[in-house]
Amino acid sequence: MIILGVDPGTIFTGFGIIKQSKNNFSHIKHGLIKLPSSKSLSLKLEIIYDELDKIIKTYKPDEFAIETAFYGKNVQSAMKIGYARGVSLLAAVHNKIPASEYSPREIKKSVVGSGAASKEQISYMIKKMLDLNDEKCRFDETDALAVAMCHAFRMKTPIKRSSNWKEFIEAFPERVIQ
Repeated sequence: MIILGVDPGTIFTGFGIIKQSKNNFSHIKHGLIKLPSSKSLSLKLEIIYDELDKIIKTYKPDEFAIETAFYGKNVQSAMKIGYARGVSLLAAVHNKIPASEYSPREIKKSVVGSGAASKEQISYMIKKMLDLNDEKCRFDETDALAVAMCHAFRMKTPIKRSSNWKEFIEAFPERVIQ
């Protein structure tokens, strides 16, 4: 199964594509959709849609996952990210790909084990899990890969929750890095 993860934004939109085969995960591609500051919001949204549409047509993902909006103090920023999310979801829907959404806290918890993990911790874990140690990745890219990994973990075990570390390790031995 190929999963496309998206970290939406109006300056950079990160994307990450992984392949899941049973308990194995491999990196396919990651990158940034860079949005020129000189462009209007509507033109930036068109760029996001067009670029994601190209990525979907090239890599043919089976699943699409995106981070839900983070509600901060700045309403304008939240709305702009909401627009970026909307055109991203539209690209998936137009290409007939099932789309799922995950909160930032849920993504962090699934990848790092803590919903309060920092971007540095997410980046470190994603690089370890996908063997990208020598790659230079921006946080937008590792965040997008984390969205894809979160979706893969949720697809594998959509309901089962661990109540303690011992149960977690028994349920997900592949996620323990030694």
